Amino acid sequence: MRVLVARQDNLGDVLLAGPAVRAVAGRADEVAVLCGPRGRAAAGLLPGVDRVIEWRAPWIDPDHVPVEQAEIDRIVRELRGFDRALILTSFHQSPLPLALLLRLAGTPWIGGISEDYPGSLLDLRHRPDTDVPEPLRMLALAEDAGFPSPADTRLRVREPLPNTDHLTGGPGYVVVHPGTSVPARAWPPGRCAEAVRLLRAAGRRVVVTGHADEKELTALVAGEDGLDLGGRTSLPELASVLAGASAVVAGNTGPAHLAAAVGTPVVSLFAPTVPAARWAPFGVPLALLGDQRAPCKDSRARECPVDGHPCLSSVTADEVAAAVEIVASEEVPAR
Repeated sequence: MRVLVARQDNLGDVLLAGPAVRAVAGRADEVAVLCGPRGRAAAGLLPGVDRVIEWRAPWIDPDHVPVEQAEIDRIVRELRGFDRALILTSFHQSPLPLALLLRLAGTPWIGGISEDYPGSLLDLRHRPDTDVPEPLRMLALAEDAGFPSPADTRLRVREPLPNTDHLTGGPGYVVVHPGTSVPARAWPPGRCAEAVRLLRAAGRRVVVTGHADEKELTALVAGEDGLDLGGRTSLPELASVLAGASAVVAGNTGPAHLAAAVGTPVVSLFAPTVPAARWAPFGVPLALLGDQRAPCKDSRARECPVDGHPCLSSVTADEVAAAVEIVASEEVPAR
């Protein structure tokens, strides 16, 4: 049985689909993951994935994606030959546009989570519980489709990971990841830099990570007290760096979920623009910081709608440093 699993948005979203993918892989002969370019690298890290199909869906990608007949025809051709398809979506996304393309590709059975009436587009219309963690929400769809949950429902990545001791000097440090893909989810850079100084003063080695586009930010945050790895790691190398950390400090962003996937405790600077109950790092010791009752609650804002960004600017570097000491001392359950 050949099964397509679709999760078409960001890196973190694709990582959160990992338990559902492993459930499907337990009974399928081949599992292909359909994702967008923002999640492509994460899809390649998921255990159970045999093939990755990349496509920018116009109804998912936040940038303007033109709808062109030739491109639609191309992806329909590439989607042919699957026996089943599971369309994994966030709570604000619809599976129906992709289900239509899969029907055109001849897919005989399609399952998805849909609040809208699906007509003939879905064979399984799953209706999940509200405010469950996103990995379990997607896993419930897979279970309803006849794919039992794996014994370990936490996030995972393919192993072995590359050795990054030459970058970090060996395990036992704290990672601070200041960047986010959405500005409304970012802790102020000055606070990040202050946290690095406090952690270093407390005797912690600090590694600052970031994308190649964030080198100016990581250099500012690292200062003279942290090791700046901004732009110096591939995604598998970043996973390895996070795996060697005692704790990771990050906002609601993909690397926070990558830290959870390698079993590292997380201090989460979490803006309440989306519910923490659904989107906080899953399955590891966690300190959740940030005013979860701020006016931006559940707004899904990309830019902070409140002057001063109070939900996160109210969190002090001292609070973060104290939270690091707490989560770093907690025992991580064996997989």
